[in-house]
Amino acid sequence: MSEEAFISGPYNHSKASISKTMGLVMLALVPATVFGWYQFGLPTIFLFVITILTALLAEAIALKMAGKPVRTFLMDGSAILTGWLLAMTLPPWAPWWIGVLGAFLAIIIGKQVFGGIGQNLFNPAMVARVALLISFPLEMTLFTSPAPLYSQHSPDLMQSLAITFPGLLTEAQSLDGYTGATVLGYLKIEIGRGVDLQQALGSTEPLWNTFWGNIGGSMGETSAILILLGGLFLLYKRIITWIIPVAMLGTLGGLATIFHLVDPQTYIGPMTHLMSGAAILGAFFIATDLVTSPVSVRGQLVFGAGCGLLTFAIRTWTGYPEGVAFAVMLMNACTPLIDHYLKPRIYGRDKKGQPLIYNEEGGKS
Repeated sequence: MSEEAFISGPYNHSKASISKTMGLVMLALVPATVFGWYQFGLPTIFLFVITILTALLAEAIALKMAGKPVRTFLMDGSAILTGWLLAMTLPPWAPWWIGVLGAFLAIIIGKQVFGGIGQNLFNPAMVARVALLISFPLEMTLFTSPAPLYSQHSPDLMQSLAITFPGLLTEAQSLDGYTGATVLGYLKIEIGRGVDLQQALGSTEPLWNTFWGNIGGSMGETSAILILLGGLFLLYKRIITWIIPVAMLGTLGGLATIFHLVDPQTYIGPMTHLMSGAAILGAFFIATDLVTSPVSVRGQLVFGAGCGLLTFAIRTWTGYPEGVAFAVMLMNACTPLIDHYLKPRIYGRDKKGQPLIYNEEGGKS
């Protein structure tokens, strides 16, 4: 039998690839990342590099143990992106071992135990983020005020090494960079103490600073505008669709609006919810992960709305001021169920899965 007999028809070859997709996502993160380096100085750059290098090392070890070609899989960029996203969610002046441990958790536990790229149930970076937050709440909730690079408040090289590698140099004892809480964390504490919300808001950074990034927090929480621009870039390049981000942010903002109107002295308003924390990063860069989110349009709407609902609930009624990572992981666990009940219609079949049969006039019979 000739070779042509096995050819069933023309194929549409796509220029898309895993490495290209990962590269475009990383490119979208560059503005917010570079701004974060500038805002928090050398310790943040050190932690960023350590986290990514450790992610690559963990990936290489796992691939070697599984008997897979190390070079081939390392070149797809997925390990780098996982380490990058994890670094975006860590406190900028966290010690080196937080980055190392987080990277190993993300790659080994969050990704490779499921079989590697394309088979993980949960977003690997969020697996590490949640595990670190639960295990080391002190180190994961100590944030610093902006200390722009080369300014008088920015640590020099030796001080930066002492921050990243505590105990290495005694100069670390003379540094006083930690302020304790982000905007959401501070509001959570003050509301818990019975302080009026409007009074508490008066003691926080103006919302405009949150929009531009002149606040404390992780690199993924500081500049809402740069994260948003990166997300719009991904939409323009068709790496992601608008469905999950709009559903997530719309649900979060809608719930915040309703509860704020009911009791403005207790519930945080929608703009604070949307501009503070990791809401925008989560909506565009984490919840939209192709592997861990539903495939159908209806499924993505449910998934995004669930992320927004859980984020609001965790921020409002639990002890955690930020809920994006928990929300995304919980909805990741629901993705198989969502895909089961909200399947996309198969071409040539009706919504019940029955074949569509047409008569000679072109109508359904």
